[in-house]
Amino acid sequence: MKYSPETNQRLINALTEQFDTFHNELANRNVASKKLTVTYEKLPNKGIDFDTLNKYISDNIQPNLSASNGGRYWGFVTGGANPVATFADWLVTTFNQNVSKGGDSIASSIEQQTLTWLCELFELPTTYKGIFTTGATAANLLAAFTARQYAGNQQGIDVAKNGLKDLDVSIFSATPHASMIKGLGMAGLGQDSWQKIACKSDSESMDVKCLAKALLNSQSTSNIVIASAATVTGTDYDDLVEITKLCKRHNAWLHVDAAFGIFERVLAGEKGKTQGIELADSITLDCHKWLNVPYDCGVFLTQHQGLLKDSCHVDAPYLASDNQDIAFLSLGIENSRRFRAFPVWATLMFYGKEGIKNQIERNIDQAKRLAEWIDKSPDYILVKPCELNVVLFKPNLDSLSLTSQECMDKLNNSGQVFLTPGSWQGESIIRAALSNWTTTDEDIKLVIKTLGEIV
Repeated sequence: MKYSPETNQRLINALTEQFDTFHNELANRNVASKKLTVTYEKLPNKGIDFDTLNKYISDNIQPNLSASNGGRYWGFVTGGANPVATFADWLVTTFNQNVSKGGDSIASSIEQQTLTWLCELFELPTTYKGIFTTGATAANLLAAFTARQYAGNQQGIDVAKNGLKDLDVSIFSATPHASMIKGLGMAGLGQDSWQKIACKSDSESMDVKCLAKALLNSQSTSNIVIASAATVTGTDYDDLVEITKLCKRHNAWLHVDAAFGIFERVLAGEKGKTQGIELADSITLDCHKWLNVPYDCGVFLTQHQGLLKDSCHVDAPYLASDNQDIAFLSLGIENSRRFRAFPVWATLMFYGKEGIKNQIERNIDQAKRLAEWIDKSPDYILVKPCELNVVLFKPNLDSLSLTSQECMDKLNNSGQVFLTPGSWQGESIIRAALSNWTTTDEDIKLVIKTLGEIV
């Protein structure tokens, strides 16, 4: 098959058919697929024709996908893909630009502009520079690399070039995300290297007094603090103003994992729950969460771009560039990179700050209405007041003889909603995260109806 006007139209027609079928069925299909494994097929010796391929996808693949792009997929703090971002993502594949460095395309400049716009959206200083990543996991890995390099510089060690030998560092956190722990392991610092700082009562946020004591008593030459804005379960925010003061006093690196919680800043500005984040050394955020662009799209930002470059740059004649700007291949994990900034650029252009703000407000309002119903229901217990977009609840054992897992399984098996488990204060709970641009009031009513029916 070669590109031609006829082939192009054939592809567009097939795409239109797949797109229409999938989106028209989103509201009525099971949110979680009942079939989770593919039927074994041998690798074809001779390829099949395009129409047969498209029919196979229609018959065997599409019907068994989740409705994660729809309004009742509440399992993770992820959004859907808004129409403009979807269109831009199609163009990303069509254009097929390798945004590893500048010099041959406007794509790198678009990425730089988009990073600047994100800083404007979140009211962050222009000193923050960074790179688009596959998601928060990759961004947190870059955070581990950069913090590691900072600690090494304090000790006269170029960790990126010479390794971790003799590096003396302590890492402190209260409720780090699993991806951050994964990043510590991949960076060679160790998954078990961090020291637990106590949380405030009935919260996942850090007890700053405990952090102050830990930093004061640290015997390490260098210290790294990992803060949350917000935590993945309780949506609790660490006190970044006070934590920043402590980190400055002890010359500690401060990384803030703000993958979805930074979007609160669009509503409340620099005086909201994220106050102080503008002083952090590095930040993780995630666009395929509340910005509702397609997978995969995260962002790593730092006020120390030189350390990030030191962590990632290697010299090679085939990678050389005459471009004055620092190439993205020197700021991240990948050399070859997809033009993933483009759907973000298109979303920011089309919706603007007000449009994004309205969508965030809508999800928060929907979550609070769901929480209010659960709180009033005799069959469920609201585990924690809903302060953002995540609702934590469990069945009331006095009226429902179901564990949280059993209750969640019933809800997910209904096909009307998809939820994931969690743990709060050592107790198993159910977690509903609302961050999809398509979630409607009717979706809230339908889930409430389903909650009532499983009783």
